[in-house]
Amino acid sequence: MLKSKNILGDFWGGTAAMFVALPSAIAFGVTIYATLGGQYAAYGAIAGILGVAAIGIIAPLLGGTNRLISAPSAPAAAVLSAFAIQYVSLGIHPDLIFIMIMVVALFAGLFQITFGMVGLGKLIKYMPFTVVSGYLSGIGLYIIAAQTPKLLGIIHEGHFWENILNPLLWQWTSVIIGSITILAMITANKIFKTIPAVIVALAAGLCSYFLLSFTDPSLLNLNNPLIIGTLGGNGDMNFFPTLLQRLSDLTHLSLENLQLLFFPALTLAALLSIDTLKTSVILDSMTHSFHDSNKELIAQGCGNVTSTLIGGMPGSGTMGASLINISSGGTSRLSGLIEGIMAIAAYLLLGKFIAWIPIASLAGILIVIGARMIDTHSIQLLKSRKTALDFFIIVSVAITALTVSLIAAAGVGVLLAIALYITQQIGTSVVYRHLDGLEVRSKLLRRTEESDILSERGGDFSLYELHGSLFFGTANQLYTMLQEDLRTKKYIILDMKRVQTVDFTAAHILLQIKDILHEKNGYLALSRLPHKLPTGDDLESYFNQVGLLKHLSPIKLFDDLDDAIEWAENKIIKECMIEQKQEKLLELRDFDLFKDRNEDTLAEIQSLVQCRSFHKGESIYTAGDPSGEIFLIRRGLVRIMLPFDDRKSVHLSTIGQNNFFGEFSFLEGSPHYTNIVAASDTDLYVISREAFAAFSQHHKRASYHFMQSLATELADRLRLTRSELGAEVDV
Repeated sequence: MLKSKNILGDFWGGTAAMFVALPSAIAFGVTIYATLGGQYAAYGAIAGILGVAAIGIIAPLLGGTNRLISAPSAPAAAVLSAFAIQYVSLGIHPDLIFIMIMVVALFAGLFQITFGMVGLGKLIKYMPFTVVSGYLSGIGLYIIAAQTPKLLGIIHEGHFWENILNPLLWQWTSVIIGSITILAMITANKIFKTIPAVIVALAAGLCSYFLLSFTDPSLLNLNNPLIIGTLGGNGDMNFFPTLLQRLSDLTHLSLENLQLLFFPALTLAALLSIDTLKTSVILDSMTHSFHDSNKELIAQGCGNVTSTLIGGMPGSGTMGASLINISSGGTSRLSGLIEGIMAIAAYLLLGKFIAWIPIASLAGILIVIGARMIDTHSIQLLKSRKTALDFFIIVSVAITALTVSLIAAAGVGVLLAIALYITQQIGTSVVYRHLDGLEVRSKLLRRTEESDILSERGGDFSLYELHGSLFFGTANQLYTMLQEDLRTKKYIILDMKRVQTVDFTAAHILLQIKDILHEKNGYLALSRLPHKLPTGDDLESYFNQVGLLKHLSPIKLFDDLDDAIEWAENKIIKECMIEQKQEKLLELRDFDLFKDRNEDTLAEIQSLVQCRSFHKGESIYTAGDPSGEIFLIRRGLVRIMLPFDDRKSVHLSTIGQNNFFGEFSFLEGSPHYTNIVAASDTDLYVISREAFAAFSQHHKRASYHFMQSLATELADRLRLTRSELGAEVDV
């Protein structure tokens, strides 16, 4: 239902838009049907007017884009006139071509309705800009080529270049009128700020025509070939009887004839849809609104079907008329409806006036429109080697559109755009960062002897952080980059956190990498597999489907990158045959915090501590617990996790025997700010803040040494954290 809070603005916007859309539509209609013979030119003018009325009324009623003005457009004129020229050159009778044009337009409308119903609206508007630019440039060049003979007044049938380059075939009256129209069209906006350029150009062409009639009285003959002529038709053709006759003739088309019209109709539907959606997107950006692409396609298709059935030509959402609508006050779909209604009123009131419009004036207007459709800004792409290929695609599409067909141009453009995208992806490394095992360490605080082993043998593994798309274009690039490490390393970690897509070719390459490592008892480790790619797929599920993660496969999965690094380090340590001996429970004297304390002091401290045990995976405490205790690890491993409200906890570090945690709560009396989880079966000493305070009253020297040792250890941890953060910043 149409609603408007600005009826007056919509009225003036729609009326102004009609004055832009109507002359262009008449020109487009004449362009298409004049190809069939002089007597069809008047029919083409009425077809253009009816197209403005039908599409202008139906599309706003059913559509979803405010301020959009729909009318016969350049893509429709280009496709249908090219279609007509092709079949005229084959000797097909004009009456049959007339019927075929109607069927192509009808099918195009039905295709648009289908596009909208199946949801293709959102896909069509994402066609590569290089293809759209090439399309429009090709259509613009085609319009210029088709209108040039009409501008020159050439009625002789023959080769295009022979006619154009032979001034003896030119009618200088037509040349003068067309030239004045072009000049007015170009300069109108600079002189007349409120009157549309099309109206100024048309008026200039008409004035020049009647001025020239003083030197050539034959120009005052209403049926002379330089003007549209009587809109009802001449002695050879009457519009409505002709239309009714052609509609009845539709039933005589054979299935073979209909098959020939399928691809031209599909091409026309695609072009009209792209033109409409491109205009809708621009209107959205200008007015900060949002349109429904699929709803708009259904509305445009219904408008084109209606237009065809009443004898009008098809069209689309048009940029020029829509901009005039906005600048004149239009704010809703009501302005589009008013544009269609006003087109009918203009036809009824100005029918005799329209009959006197010179063909050369329409040709001049279309030549300027065609020139403006050519994307001259794309020449700037030649300034850079990175964008030169984009310019090549635009030119290729335009040339194909001119020399072969628009449907071929679409195929060429899309294929070239895909090839360019793949080339660019191949040229971009999928490796975000590569670190040798000697350059990276896990967050596990290891004993001195283990650290020494990793300093010597850490190079047995490598870490690759990947990003972007892993597909057939980049999978071999990754394999090539890994080849050296596949010869020298036993463990390779691939971090997949930044990966966007993975195809079967990439999965097959990972299978090969896994097999190569397995042959020398090595492993492939995958960390942080995205559970929701941009495509919505779960990467782990996909790897299961393609057989990469089958049972007992030498592939390890880790949710955290640090876990993968820690696993690789543990494998290296075990292989060096210095596997950690069975841990024994530490006593107080074994902790660095109580080094060189006498037995009496240790005995008193021993009376303060509590012994606690936790199984693997059990929570020791969580953030917010107000325990005020410090924990000493006698045996086992614990994981320190920093919680976040909006996502999973972050793994800060893993610590083991002879380490401590909970020191901030112990020192400040504040709640804990981390979560602590036992990474293995763990035994702890626990000293409460209150018990230590009581101990300090009688053993000031011992408590001072304890606090000094605690501060020294915290300083060492801070230095380690600072160096790790510095390494991240360097990346």
